[in-house]
Formats: sequence, structure tokens, C-alpha cells
Amino acid sequence: MRNVSSCNKLNPDRQNKTQQSMAETPAEPQIDCELQPPSNTLSEPQLQSQLHPLSEPQPLPQPWPQPLPQPDSLHEPQPDTLPEPQPQSEEEVKPWMWTRHRVLLLFLLTSSFCASIVGLAYYSQQHLPPESTPPASPPCTSPACQRAAARLSISVDPFSQPCDYFLFPCGSEGASLSNRGRQRGKGMPLHPQGHKSRAAQAEKDRERGRKERETGTDIVEKAPADRMPDRQTALLLTMREILEAEDRSSPGNSAKQKACMFYRSCMDTGPTETAGPEPFLRLLHKLGGWAVSGRWNQTDFNSTLSLLMRDYGTFPFFSVYVGKDPNDTQGDKRYIQIDQPDFQIPTEWSSKTQKSKANTQILRLFLASYQRLLGLLGSPSSSTSLHIGLFISLSSELAVAASPLPHRLQQGLLYQRITIKELQTLAPAIDWLGCLQTTFHPHPVSQSDHVLLHNLPYIVHMSRIIGKWLNKHELSGSGPLHTFMVLSLLHTVIPALDSRFTQTERNFSLALGTTEEDVPRWRQCVLQTEKGFDTVLTHLLRETTAYTEAEELIQNVYSSIKSKLPDLRWRDEESRMSVLNKIQSLTPRLSTKNNIFSEAELNQLYSKVTIDKHKYFSNYIQSLSLQRQGSNKLFSQTEGDDIWSITPFLSDNELVFPMGMFVQPLFHPTYPRAINFGVLGSLMAKDILHLLLPNIHSQSVSPRSIAECVRYQYLSMTEGPGREGAFSLSPAQQQEMWVQYSALQIALQAYNQSLKKYPGDSSLSGLSHTHLFLTSFTQINCDSDPYHEFMPFEPSFLVTVICGYSDLCPKTLSCPNKPQQHLLGTC
Repeated sequence: MRNVSSCNKLNPDRQNKTQQSMAETPAEPQIDCELQPPSNTLSEPQLQSQLHPLSEPQPLPQPWPQPLPQPDSLHEPQPDTLPEPQPQSEEEVKPWMWTRHRVLLLFLLTSSFCASIVGLAYYSQQHLPPESTPPASPPCTSPACQRAAARLSISVDPFSQPCDYFLFPCGSEGASLSNRGRQRGKGMPLHPQGHKSRAAQAEKDRERGRKERETGTDIVEKAPADRMPDRQTALLLTMREILEAEDRSSPGNSAKQKACMFYRSCMDTGPTETAGPEPFLRLLHKLGGWAVSGRWNQTDFNSTLSLLMRDYGTFPFFSVYVGKDPNDTQGDKRYIQIDQPDFQIPTEWSSKTQKSKANTQILRLFLASYQRLLGLLGSPSSSTSLHIGLFISLSSELAVAASPLPHRLQQGLLYQRITIKELQTLAPAIDWLGCLQTTFHPHPVSQSDHVLLHNLPYIVHMSRIIGKWLNKHELSGSGPLHTFMVLSLLHTVIPALDSRFTQTERNFSLALGTTEEDVPRWRQCVLQTEKGFDTVLTHLLRETTAYTEAEELIQNVYSSIKSKLPDLRWRDEESRMSVLNKIQSLTPRLSTKNNIFSEAELNQLYSKVTIDKHKYFSNYIQSLSLQRQGSNKLFSQTEGDDIWSITPFLSDNELVFPMGMFVQPLFHPTYPRAINFGVLGSLMAKDILHLLLPNIHSQSVSPRSIAECVRYQYLSMTEGPGREGAFSLSPAQQQEMWVQYSALQIALQAYNQSLKKYPGDSSLSGLSHTHLFLTSFTQINCDSDPYHEFMPFEPSFLVTVICGYSDLCPKTLSCPNKPQQHLLGTC
């Protein structure tokens, strides 16, 4: 406001009067002039707004109401000088003075209150617990969570070293920082240490296999504990845990106990090594002997063939199985299908002659290998050369008509439908009706039944060769056809004999240049147990499946997919409606499998099975018979509905999720939901997108635009400015990148929806919900992904993209050593 002197200069008469009054009554203060806010001073509401920028300014009483400017005067220039104030009496000024005091007092109180609120808010932000340790989340302490926490404790937190972790985690060892080739795409070089680590691992595998073969014991080298196994291995490990668990509640003769005893007899290689070839020789005697040993009962050819097919799962001259006809789109019927066998003798296909033949050098190796096998059986060396020579000659004649699958597909030789009666006319050397009735008993088989052939020329040729060898009277005492069948049986049962037989087969494979991975003994035993006890293992897996939690995960993920797809940019309305109608028409559900047996029914089903924990060979023979008996279920079994299914499949209007998907460490009902959604939820979303949208690239432009956006983000993080064109993406890569990125988004959205419906989630290792979700996602072993070849970089980098445009991540991902590290937008 103006000072007194300036006001008095404006009114000299008033100045004299005021001085006289002050001399008479000095105790009463007076307002010298009219109060007016100067042009260069802030009003009180403006001052309050600057003092408290986070709060809305409060309206204050205006002692000088200002008239609103008229529209036509908004742009008129205002005078620089204030209007001359009008004289006021003391009585008129005093009320305004007290109003001003009250305004100032109110302003001070309001300012103090707001300052206190701002101070408390700032203090709270600075002293709250970190986002990774929310106090409201109770920790999970179940045994499954303890194992998950142990894995987290020895793994690198991806958010502590984002510049390295999100480029190197998939399939690498240890901390997953430098032993992994960071890029798979064109123009993105492999990390040099990746070669060393793989070479070292290969050498380690060979050494482990050598020791295992020498000692006959199972030397299991577990995968690094900070990485999750692939889904197939996770299911196998679950079945192993079930089979190795002590169950004192079930009776000793229960189906479950018999399955567990079979597995343990397989794992205990000591009695097998001690027994040597004797178990097979006893079986050979039961079949009537063979000419190699000089003791053969001249058994009937078709009778022996039927016996081998029924009881021992051995098909020397042709293979038989049950399956659908893909050309029959109207029905769901299963047919007996007949194909060429897997020959023991290696052959080469000549596209010029359209025939197969055996290489001379390979024949020498083959001869030496079978001489070794016959020597292990104790056969006299004086007779082995003749019988092996006849075996090789017969094998070569049969194999010449065999042809590779691409050739048969090109020639239209697959799924040729024919009746058994017609087949008997074309290939009379085999008693087709008798063999098939014996194999599939008690399933009815008649001459009018149709079967599907996959190489009719071979079947006709095979029958002619067998007829020729049967009529060679000079060889009737040598029994070459019987010897051929016995050696085929030997090939079937070698896994149940001592390690010398297995090693002989392996040496032959290595001589051919075939490198096979050494399968751990426990894995072999789990797979063999399932062949004979598949119904039992399915029952046991069902008992461990958490149906409620699994169904919740399925429904949340599928609901998230349905909400995301309409937002895509479609190429046309027809494509959009086709996809959306397909998604809406399907009902997702957890598989319950057909033919569910109770425990009592299972015990009855396996009542005639006798398992000896010290005689694996006899147990193995029983499992072959059980496996053949179980083949009758294939005539009515739903496609994909088996114990080893690990991906969803379509069945009519249902999207079925197998129980084998919901196993540790990918899923557990006691896990925090952040783990279940981060791991299995993202895998499920990816499976569904692959299954239902295989041609999304031709239906929508979104996969291409999103993939290019993610690629740009990746190059900005790794290569820096100017490298955006370092490599291009093929349509298959664009689609896979969209699938992987969308799956992560879908799983995260599904998890958030789950939290809204059921607030709260348990914690693990003190991590927040989102932190645990994203960290779990990065621990997926992506090397086992069948589509991983189409990803130019590791899927874990997608976490960087997600974190780049949201505040969900526990901390900002920064790379101080990178020339360009910021993400430029939302993909």
C-alpha cells in the first residue's frame, strides 16, 4: 500500500487537519489514505497459491470487489496510474481495517495447516518401507514356497542389474549374466562365452554318461537351482517325486504300490547287472529257442509273430498302432493303422532309383555290433557268422521297399483305407486277421473292418519277401525268419538287460555319427513306469492337482485374452469377426480325462500283476503286456488327452488344459499368485495365442507394428542411436515377438484382475506383487520353447519394455554405461 507521505501529498488540507487532531488525541491510530493493492504486489490468494503449490488456493473475502471486464473491453489498454481515491471518514475505514486483520489471520492459519499437511506427506514418502517389502503381504512358508524362495535367493535379481540380466538369462548357467549368447537374430552376434560354456557342458555330459555306464548307477546332475526346468521335465520330476514318496497308507498289493515298486526295481541296477543275459535266455527258451543256439522247436511263423505283437510289443515286419483318419473330418473314429517298421539296419534313400539301400561300410559296423550282441548271449562264434549274414541279407531285402515320410506324403501313400479282407489278398504271407485279433483282444476285429495303410507298396513287397524265405527249403533248419523276429525282440528288451548290451548299441550309434543325449536313469524309469501304469499315474497326478486354483488361473487368463483382442488393428472386418467369434465360442476348462477309475477299481485292474523289486527284467516284460492292453483305450480316447500333455488342445467347442501343466515349480496352490500368473499364466497365454491365432499376421497389422516397436526399443538399449536398422524381422519373427509380448501383458492383466477380485496376495523373499511376478517370468527356461528360434532376443527383455512406460516396476531400469538407455514410448 502507499505510505503516509505520498497520501498526504495528494491532499494537503487533510494533512493539516490530521496533524492538529493527532496533537489533541494521540492514542487513536488513524488510516491515512484509501487502501489499494499496488500493481506490482501479489494478492493474498496468489501468494497462498505460491506457498502451497500442491493444494488448491482457497477463496478469501475481497474487501474491494472488482467489476468483471466486459467482452468488448478485454483488449483495451489499461491506464498506468491508479484512479484518485475518494475521501473516506474514519467510521468508513475502521470496518475495512478489522476485515483485513481477520483475512491476514485466516491466511496465516490456513498456511500453517497446509504446510503441516505437506510436511507430513513428505515425511511419509521418505520414511515408508520400500516398495519391495509391503507390510500387508504375509509371507508364504509352505514347503513349495521354501523351495521357490531358495531358488530366488541364489539367482540374480533382474532389477539389480537390468542392463545385463534382461539380455542374457535364457538357458544360461549360474547368475545368467555372461554365459548366454545374447542374440539369436541376424546381425546380432553370439556372446563369446556361450561357446565355451556349451562345450564345457557337453564334455561334462559325456563324462557323466561314461561314469554312469561304467558303474551302472544313476549319476543325476540337476539343473541349476535358479532356473526352472522346461515343462516336460517339470512334469517328469513331479511323477518322480510321486513314485519315490513313501506311502504307508496304501496296502502292499495296491496298484499304486506296484507302480512304485516297478520304478524302484528300474532304478536299482545292481540285480540287473548281476543277472547278465540269463533273463533273456529264459524268455527265448519259452518261445521255443532259436537256431543260433542249435535248439529250436520249429515254431510256426504267424503264431510267433502274433505272440510277439501281443505280449512283447514287438513288430518285426510292420508296425501297428491306433489313431484318427485326418481325412475323416465328420467323425471321431479311431482306426488300426499299419506302417513300415523301424528297421535296425540303417539304410539310405536314393531319390534317383526311388529305393533304399544299405551302405557297405555301415554293413560292416552293423555286422560287428551284432556279433558282439550274440557273443554277450553266449552263442558259439562258429555259428554266429552264418545267422548274422542271413539276418543282414533279409533285412536288406525288406528295407529296399521302405521309403521316407516326405516321399510317401508326395506320392499319396499315407492313410490309404482298405478292409482287412482286401489286405489279406494283397499280402497273403501274413495272417492279418489272426494277428490283429490277438493284438487288440478283447476289442472286436473283423475282416470287414477298415484299416489305414501308410506304405502299401512296402506291405506287398514285405509279404512277397517273407513268402520267398519261407519256401527256401535249404534254409528251413536255419530259421532266418525266426532269428529275425528274435533279434527284433532283443532290441525291444535291451533297456532291461545289463549295461553291456546298452553300451553295444550306443557304440554302434556313435560309429554311425549319431550323437544321442545321455538320458538320466530316473527319467528312463519314469517313462517306462508310465507305459505299464499310465492309469495309475494319471490317478496319482489327479490327486495332486489343485483344481480350484488351476481353474481360477485358466479363467483369468482367457478372460484377459478376450478383452485384449478387440483392441487390435484388424486388416478387415471379416478377419476381426472371425477371430472374435472363435474366441467367444470356446469354453476353457481343466482336463478331467475320460475313464476315471477309483482306487478300488485300479487295484482290481492290476490285481494279476506281480512285481518283484529284485527282478526288473520280468517286471519290464509285464509292462510291455500292460502297454499293449492299454492300447485298446486309444479307440475311444480324446485327442491329446494323455498324461504327458503339457499344452492346451481343442476338443469340439472346448479349450482343454491338461493336468500335466499344473506342476511344480511352474505352479502350486500355496505359491503367491504372482508366481503362478508370472510363470504358468504367461506360458498359458502364449500357448493359447499360438493355438487359436496361427495366422494372426495375415489378419491384423498389430503384430508387425508392435514387433517393430519392441525391436526399436531393443536396439536403442543395446546398440545406441543410429543402429535401428541393424537387423530386420521376418513375418514369423514379428508374429512370435507379438505373441511373447502380448502373453506377458495378458498374464499381468489377468493377475491384476485377480487381485481386484480377491485383494491381497502372499509374498516371497520380501518382494512386492509386481516385482515377484516379473522376476518369476524371467526364470522361465525358454530354450525348450518350440518357437524360440523365431525370437531374435531373449523374452526377458520384454520386462524392460513393460517397465519403460509404466510405474509397475520396483525401480527405474537404467544403464549408465549405455549411450541410449531410455525407452521412447509405449509398444
